[in-house]
Amino acid sequence: MAKNILIIEDEENQRILYKEELEKEGYNIFTAEDGLTGLEILDKQNIHLVVLDIRLPKIDGLETMGKLLGKRKNLPVIIYTAYPHYKTDFISWAASAYIPKSSDLTELKNKIKEIIGE
Repeated sequence: MAKNILIIEDEENQRILYKEELEKEGYNIFTAEDGLTGLEILDKQNIHLVVLDIRLPKIDGLETMGKLLGKRKNLPVIIYTAYPHYKTDFISWAASAYIPKSSDLTELKNKIKEIIGE
């Protein structure tokens, strides 16, 4: 059975790209443009992994991650952001991985496979 991945990313073009690329890998993809929508999806779907941007409208990615993990303590979260300086933020250490955004999604795809065992 395909694993469900939630992508929380405010940039629409990036959301679409990640969704298309990860669906090609055989995953079921759910997307959210902000953290609050992502939390609503988590409540309704059996999500196996979250790919999370940090700079988000409404609530930022680090606060979103705290709320996600508050709901599901062992939920794998990959922070995927263009802002590497957040890696030193104590809250980001709770993430399963911290990957700088790239136009090449190979590192992200490999980390997803490693974390959810596909």
